[in-house]
Amino acid sequence: MPKHNICAIVRDERYKDHIPDYPHVESAQRLEAIYEALNEKELKGLWRQMEPRLAATEELRFIHTDGYIQRIAATQHRNYTSLDADTQTSALSYQTALLAAGGFMNLVEAIWKGDCKNGFALVRPPGHHAEADRPMGFCLFNNVAVGARYLTNVLGARRVLIVDWDLHHGNGTQHSFEKDNDILYFSTHQFPHYPGTGRYHEVGTGRGEGFTVNVPLSHGHGDKTFIQIFTRLLHPVALQFKPDFILVSAGFDTHYLDPLGGLTVTEHGFAAMTRILKNIANTCCDGKLALTLEGGYHLGALKSSVKEVIAELCVTDNDPSFSASIEEDLGEAVDAEVERVIAVHRRYWNLP
Repeated sequence: MPKHNICAIVRDERYKDHIPDYPHVESAQRLEAIYEALNEKELKGLWRQMEPRLAATEELRFIHTDGYIQRIAATQHRNYTSLDADTQTSALSYQTALLAAGGFMNLVEAIWKGDCKNGFALVRPPGHHAEADRPMGFCLFNNVAVGARYLTNVLGARRVLIVDWDLHHGNGTQHSFEKDNDILYFSTHQFPHYPGTGRYHEVGTGRGEGFTVNVPLSHGHGDKTFIQIFTRLLHPVALQFKPDFILVSAGFDTHYLDPLGGLTVTEHGFAAMTRILKNIANTCCDGKLALTLEGGYHLGALKSSVKEVIAELCVTDNDPSFSASIEEDLGEAVDAEVERVIAVHRRYWNLP
């Protein structure tokens, strides 16, 4: 029997208070499905709950402008506010967004201090599209970006790796750090697709050049391609970058059943990506790994995929059969779209 680590999970019923009665694909039902999975026998005894807190204004200022924070705060107690075509708020959305960012900071602090090995913030609203001064794509505050700067500005981390496997490019996260060399942003995403950013030649600017890695993928790519990307590109780059902590924008809209996407990742693919990230974290930063929920809009696929990821976070022993299946997925030839990205980043990293 494999040994297990206790995974920290941020969950709270208040995350359902964001647009609870508005007919939106990013609905409270997403968390209902995931929270139900936490209570199933496969995950019993493998996780412990971590309470969230409200993010402070000075913490949001790590990423967002004062004017923007005030704009979102002004939506409090209004039954409905439309911020853009995709992004709406209800009376408690501001408080819920504070809990999302604060919950993720609580998680990364607990992992940083050694209270737990890794964890997953099962929160909403999501965050990776939120710009410094603009809501986008269902996102209010950029949870993963705020968490990264909390690590460097408050907790003392020197380098943070952010991996974004959501279907959509995390424009807000990229723009937060594209001029910096202490935060490496690595994104896989369908392209062309919303929001239209994340081309392979977007590599960062100034001292941040080479510290943004975009892997845009056309329709139809699945497990084999993602495992190639994580093994042949992310793994060597990460080992050279040597992060003190790894953060993940974990979107599950790359699943083959998702209504918003055209990629074909399965539950095995999400587990494999998690296994590879755990191995990188064990090598670079004593296993420090924290995920935060982004997209994923097929409730059944979201539930089963999150279950697989949490189960993988909890396993401490390597399963030889699972590792062998990852090797089988690699194949001999590198996908042409992946090779194009590797060729660009050979200018910055020692890549085969």
